[in-house]
Amino acid sequence: MADDGEGHGGFEAATGYGPPRAEAAPRGRAAEVRVAYEGLRQIRRLTNAGSGDPAGAPAAWERQRPVRAVALALEAAGIPPSAVDDAGSRTATGYAVREGDGPGTARVEWLGPAGSGAALEEEAALTRCADALERLGWEALLYRGPRRRRYLEVEPAR
Repeated sequence: MADDGEGHGGFEAATGYGPPRAEAAPRGRAAEVRVAYEGLRQIRRLTNAGSGDPAGAPAAWERQRPVRAVALALEAAGIPPSAVDDAGSRTATGYAVREGDGPGTARVEWLGPAGSGAALEEEAALTRCADALERLGWEALLYRGPRRRRYLEVEPAR
């Protein structure tokens, strides 16, 4: 098992702020993502049993860890994560998830190496991210930040 960065062993979804996850064993990574995502769906079914669509709303676990939950949802949807090298330089274009501006929120950006054209792709890519998240009960609002770069602010749907 890998260390998840919080001192726990186990699966850690790619947030876009770490090394490339699938380079060494892409098939193994895909299987890990699939198992983690199915585990999340099972948590939703068990903890949201009283709602109309138990799998369609974030569970308490996700609400307490929105960065991890959003990153897992995006990775499971097949959207590529960004990545950084040991020096912190971007090495891949894709989503990057970090804590949002408010409690219980996450921020999703579309980032890539200098000269990669990530800024030109961001509106379409973030729309794809928002669609994937909204199908899973997250509300994803598109904003324009500094230097006119777009990002999503994501929170559990009400």
